[in-house]
Amino acid sequence: METFQYLDAIETKLQNSFDVCRNYKINDLKYDLFAEYHLRSERYVAVKKAIVYAFENNEYCLMKCYEELSSDICNTFVNSLKDSIESIVNPSNEHMSSTVTGVMVTEKIHEENLEHIRKKVEQFKYNKGFAFGFKGWADVRLILVSLNEGLIITNKKGKEVIEVYSF
Repeated sequence: METFQYLDAIETKLQNSFDVCRNYKINDLKYDLFAEYHLRSERYVAVKKAIVYAFENNEYCLMKCYEELSSDICNTFVNSLKDSIESIVNPSNEHMSSTVTGVMVTEKIHEENLEHIRKKVEQFKYNKGFAFGFKGWADVRLILVSLNEGLIITNKKGKEVIEVYSF
């Protein structure tokens, strides 16, 4: 499968629930696909203007394609995911949680880098709380898709959505 075909397939899967756009730039890094989903729930008494409480759950997908993947590129992508939380997550009193899914799509991984990258992806864990959790939190999922090898590697949180990114 070619990279552009994979991007089109994922865009088709996501566009029913997410707002999807191509070539989105966050913090000087251009992502090939950006998708966002916002859910707001609220409870009210008698009339809708008498809100008792409300909470928001958000999900973001940041997908970047590479011809070849090295350890340095993987580290750069992971650091950019952590930095992107400050730009895309808007913590407020109603914010409950946000999940950022970072997907690295590559056509080729060098054999000498494969084990190091696999270990880095599988052991990756990042969680950020806002105002001691009173303004919610953000989790990061990390997914690596290698098209030529037919390989999908995720961290523990990424296993929740592995079926969406399988091909």
